[in-house]
Amino acid sequence: MSAQDNYEAAASGAATEVASFNDLDQGWLGRVHHALHVTPALVPLIVLLSSIIIFGLVLGSKFFSPFALTLILQQVQIVGIVAAAQSLVILTAGIDLSVGAIAVISSVVMGQFTFRYGLPVEVAVVCGLLFGTAIGTLNGWLIAVMKLPPFIVTLGMWQIVLAANFLYSANETIRSQEIAAEAPLLQLLGFKFNIGGAVFTLGVVFMLLLVLVLAYVLKHTAWGRHVYAVGDDPEAAELSGVNVRRTLISVYGLAGLICGFAGWALIGRIGSVSPTSGQLLNIESITAVVIGGISLFGGRGSILGTFFGALIVGVFTLGLRLMGADAQWTFLLIGVLIIAAVAVDQWIRKVAA
Repeated sequence: MSAQDNYEAAASGAATEVASFNDLDQGWLGRVHHALHVTPALVPLIVLLSSIIIFGLVLGSKFFSPFALTLILQQVQIVGIVAAAQSLVILTAGIDLSVGAIAVISSVVMGQFTFRYGLPVEVAVVCGLLFGTAIGTLNGWLIAVMKLPPFIVTLGMWQIVLAANFLYSANETIRSQEIAAEAPLLQLLGFKFNIGGAVFTLGVVFMLLLVLVLAYVLKHTAWGRHVYAVGDDPEAAELSGVNVRRTLISVYGLAGLICGFAGWALIGRIGSVSPTSGQLLNIESITAVVIGGISLFGGRGSILGTFFGALIVGVFTLGLRLMGADAQWTFLLIGVLIIAAVAVDQWIRKVAA
């Protein structure tokens, strides 16, 4: 056998080994990884369904009643709306620590413009939404144009907005009775209606519609693809023709608008306009996003996953409460889920690489 023949035989054997290795790699573990990589919302959906089944088996009809299940939606509606805004930002590999403060000050603006300045409530609501949008847009400008780190910008904005909130409102709460008597439109998203024993609010309906609209926009529009591209690799996105600056500013501006709606929903949820409400919304929104499978490194994840993440927190909170467990167990289990979600994301990225 000639040297050429030996070389060809060795090459053929090597190719066979490579093909065999690839076939082995596409075993059950490879298929699981592929499914998780293609559908990031799959993990939180599995966790959500599993937790519902477990609590349902333990608590029976007390948990599986239409009222109890829709109560979860009512409890997570504010976090779900704010988490939708947070999702957009984290998909661009950023983070927004000011989302909770923006939501609260938007609600305060709505209330103060109505009761302090006597503006029509419709105008006051629009002003609150515009105020939230303006703060978000300023965040985006500082990050996209001034090239400041998102963490630092939004941490500083959180402090500024929080202080402005208390200074402007003089730490005064506009009571529920006053709002119901003079400006019921402020409580609109808190309006409840009953369907077959299940109790919904307009705030829940808004959250569901928001998630569906954002899911469609992110998947089926050029802007949505630009958001993912910027989060995955901004330099490559710029070279491919994406206007990274405009995309980032629009993302933070839209996030501010969504937080404005969250502030409106917050009034409906608690009934009053309180500058001290929503103090943990920033942390709760990040929790929902991380558990929902959106990568903190940007460019991967879905808004549906965030919705499932918010529901998981709601299911654990209600389930443990109905079991009479200490509230600290909720924090413990949610903390475990956060670490597990990040570990799964790292595993998916490592194998994909």
